[in-house]
Amino acid sequence: MKMIIVFAVVLAVALAAPVDDSQNAQILKYENDNIGVDGYNFAYETSDGVSRSEQAVLKNPGTEQEAIAVRGTVTWTAADGVQYTLNYIADENGFQPEGAHLPQV
Repeated sequence: MKMIIVFAVVLAVALAAPVDDSQNAQILKYENDNIGVDGYNFAYETSDGVSRSEQAVLKNPGTEQEAIAVRGTVTWTAADGVQYTLNYIADENGFQPEGAHLPQV
């Protein structure tokens, strides 16, 4: 009898657990433009509130300073309901994130 009660409690807890909608998110928008060695652009939005866009360009082609420069934005809603936006640049100066939620240096 104790095993049945324990099983019932475990089952009730499992069924009462919150559902993580990110596992079932649907793609609402998707754009992709691969422009070859000169760079790329992409963007997407999902039903769980995530959106991201990113663009890359080739800087100084054919020189020793040739590098890809990436600029992007990602937005998501955290488990606490707060929406966050992270803007970033990644280039020869490294990864440079910006966001209201990040500590200021």
